[in-house]
Amino acid sequence: MKSIGCNEAEAVGSVYAICILGIGVFTPELKKLNSIPKGTTTKMQKKLNKNNTLIYQKNYPYLSKNKSTKPHQATLGIGGNVGDVRRRFNHLFFYLKRSSFIDIVETAPILKNPPFGYLEQDYFYNSLIIVKTCLRPKALLRYILQVEKKFGRKRSFADAPRTLDIDMIFYEDEVMNTAELTLPHNAWHERESVKIPLVHLKTKIINYEKISRKNGK
Repeated sequence: MKSIGCNEAEAVGSVYAICILGIGVFTPELKKLNSIPKGTTTKMQKKLNKNNTLIYQKNYPYLSKNKSTKPHQATLGIGGNVGDVRRRFNHLFFYLKRSSFIDIVETAPILKNPPFGYLEQDYFYNSLIIVKTCLRPKALLRYILQVEKKFGRKRSFADAPRTLDIDMIFYEDEVMNTAELTLPHNAWHERESVKIPLVHLKTKIINYEKISRKNGK
């Protein structure tokens, strides 16, 4: 099956181009990913308070030594609380490393924290991934929704347990409020699952003054 790169995907700009033609690029066999040794999730933990624990493991945190040539920067929030989430995060890391549509710039340590909304479920594991991409916001959203599906995400009700959740927290200094996508992510500044990993990132993410001007504040 034909694979396409950044320039072709941006030119075509369709779900078909990203999800079908690109499948050979960004969907490496999950069977290969399942061969990752369990030792890759060896961790060090730091208890922050009674609810929050910071976890350091292979690839979380990570800072790339290579400079990406892709034009746009986005910050993705990842989370899950079903199954071996920390190992799944490592699978996701290698999965994204093989993508032609994004380059991983940096990842944050993993935060273990309580659920919100629906409380009758296990604690969540959350982290942040900064990426460089050739995709504009809505195309990137379609891409990450496809990645979620590949990792077994099934949507049932709001704040339900999940294998893997990927949210677009920031996309450069973009401000957007549509039925499909809100940028920056709604209420990110109220969630410890974002705020705590955020302070551990070295890469500059967002111009808050510019965002405020765009919002008319």
